[in-house]
Amino acid sequence: MNTFLTPKEIETESMRRIAVGLQERGITIPEELQPVVYRAIHTTADFDYADNLFFSTDVIRKAKAALQDGCDIVTDTNMALTGISKVSCAKHGVQVHCYMADDEIAAKAKEEGTTRAYAAMTHAAKLFPSGIFVSGNAPTALIRLVELMEETDFRPRLVVGVPVGFVNVVESKELLQQTCLKYNIPCIIAMGQKGGSNVAAAIINALLYSL
Repeated sequence: MNTFLTPKEIETESMRRIAVGLQERGITIPEELQPVVYRAIHTTADFDYADNLFFSTDVIRKAKAALQDGCDIVTDTNMALTGISKVSCAKHGVQVHCYMADDEIAAKAKEEGTTRAYAAMTHAAKLFPSGIFVSGNAPTALIRLVELMEETDFRPRLVVGVPVGFVNVVESKELLQQTCLKYNIPCIIAMGQKGGSNVAAAIINALLYSL
């Protein structure tokens, strides 16, 4: 065991081991999806992401185009915001936003009897109607995005839906999948209960690193 590997050496070796692990499991990942799947596994040490990640048709190409155009990213947690590479974003003029801690969002959620995530998505959709929306924590964020797609002309260029948990998580992801397919909105979704802000950031970083 070499204790003193550099971060780059550790990442390279980790990706090699992921490739070996997938091969041992008899899993073949399409080449265009490999950066996202591998980084999700790398972030979680969980090979289930080889099976539970849903990709809409041509989503990788469309997502990269949105990032290259400097599309704004909205997250539902400051953890995801922090985890997304600012250096990579800066190369393409991408800005990342999270409104969960804003006082006005908290007040709006209390007034309307909703969650901060729900209120934050309402606010962000007005500011960035064709932005990239990334949820790693709150099912209500996905529910609100779906409502806005159904009720308005809100058409984000990419939705990453990977909340983690037990209550309304599976259902909100399935609803998001159906709605995105209905309106031809590019999406990447971790079906089932698994996910998290770290996975959300990993997916965006995988796309950014592959530009």
